[in-house]
Amino acid sequence: MNIILASGSPRRKEILANTNVEFNVITSDIDESILKNEDPTQLVLRLAFEKCMSVALKNPNDLVIGADTIVVLDHEILGKPKSEEEAFDMLSKLSNREHQVITGISIVNLGNEKKIVDYAISNVKFKKLTDQDIKDYISTKECLDKAGSYGIQGYGALLVEGIKGDYFNIVGLPISKLSDILKENFNINLFKGI
Repeated sequence: MNIILASGSPRRKEILANTNVEFNVITSDIDESILKNEDPTQLVLRLAFEKCMSVALKNPNDLVIGADTIVVLDHEILGKPKSEEEAFDMLSKLSNREHQVITGISIVNLGNEKKIVDYAISNVKFKKLTDQDIKDYISTKECLDKAGSYGIQGYGALLVEGIKGDYFNIVGLPISKLSDILKENFNINLFKGI
């Protein structure tokens, strides 16, 4: 049984590559639109599962891992910004505030009919940012493909005052939770590989 990461995220790939498990990457191509009145947790669970299933259906004998990460402030989902102006607005909202980062994870092996879906939540507190701080960060261009307009693993770390919860969840893959699920449900030990 092969392991497939159903994600094009270089950050998720790097996190999983820091374990002893061998895996392939096959990206999914699903519609990531938010449904009307969809709760943030429901959204990440649905998207993680849909990403996973789109790859699992073509690879039914393999174990497929999917994930989706969002940033939530006051029940508002902050997706990837469509422009630098939108990034500036998001980062201004996050300034001096605590928000949640929620990652849904899905692990599917159709061959033995196992489907697990779970999620992790971490809290991130931003420093009080000046307009110049935000403009300086946006000038790095790091914000443009990141939920909430920042990446904590890069220059975005300079915006953060503190975190509560799993750092790797904020990056995009709650590896400790994933490890527990793989061990308990699929007899896979990330310390040793398969």
